[in-house]
Amino acid sequence: MTEQNTNVMVRFLTWFKHNWSNSPLFSIFIALIVMVILQTIVLGFDYPTFGDWFQSWINNWLNILRNNASIAIVALGMTFVIMTGGIDLAVGATLVTTGALAMTLLDATGNGLLASMGITGWGAIVITIIVVIAFGYLLGALIGVTVSRGMVPPFIATLGAMMVFRSVTQHYMQGASPRVPSEFLLISNLKIGDYMIMPIIYWLVIAAIMYYISKHTTFGRQIIAVGSNERAARLSGINVKKVKFWVYALSGVLVAIAAIIQVSRIGSMDFAGSGRGMEMDAIAAAVVGGTSMMGGRGFILGTVYGMLIIAVLNNLLNLFGVPPLLRDAFKGAIVIAAVLLQRKEQTS
Repeated sequence: MTEQNTNVMVRFLTWFKHNWSNSPLFSIFIALIVMVILQTIVLGFDYPTFGDWFQSWINNWLNILRNNASIAIVALGMTFVIMTGGIDLAVGATLVTTGALAMTLLDATGNGLLASMGITGWGAIVITIIVVIAFGYLLGALIGVTVSRGMVPPFIATLGAMMVFRSVTQHYMQGASPRVPSEFLLISNLKIGDYMIMPIIYWLVIAAIMYYISKHTTFGRQIIAVGSNERAARLSGINVKKVKFWVYALSGVLVAIAAIIQVSRIGSMDFAGSGRGMEMDAIAAAVVGGTSMMGGRGFILGTVYGMLIIAVLNNLLNLFGVPPLLRDAFKGAIVIAAVLLQRKEQTS
């Protein structure tokens, strides 16, 4: 190796070490690349042609992204909540509650609320989407008021909301078997070319909007200020209660959108099991993506990376045949490691 090549290598290693130590997004992106390479190796290369292999690789990735789009959207809202120093344990219960409302309104078995009023077709679908999103906002707003005005710790407020939302939904939906009309399924299953990628598109559009809010709006800067030092934010003129209210309300809206996507993707919902554990996946994606559990720091792009890492991990565990009951152990270990790394960065 020539002296010039040695100098180039030294400069590259210096640059890499600097970015690894000082740029959370860089280190997260590198971790994602490693996961992608590992998954590619596990999938294997035993195909007749490169085209066959590449098509299989694309299909695998599209399935991963499509199956995780709803959780990814929820994780975006969770990022804002955690950035304020809060937590939202009610996202899974909110998803099943808003999903139940969508199916009750659209039920095509003859018991649909809108059908009983003579409203069918795309008119009913549009009304359902508006009502469900408004209901998601209402549920999120109730939590926001409890946290901001009632001064109830976010953990307690959202834990209580989780129990109330899921319990009430299960009570009123027990024995019910609603079925959505076929037109509603097109929201997630409409093909673009040969691929059903609408959930992925929704996720990317919402991620772009959330990124813009976090980086280029006063509200985004206020979220960071509140999470960094609530007292200082209040003294600087920021309406802390208003900021907290809106992050929970926004989380409720995003969960409602995720519910619409999930119901339209599979055409049904398990009212007892849907959404269970979703809060942990959303928190994991945000934390792995560099969002500090102490508040004051968060990256929407990092959450996108974090969600991809979690999604690839789930896929790898499935490919390796790891029992479903053990898979959460791996995700839990990753979250703990991510928090430990954050604490190391803060104390260094």
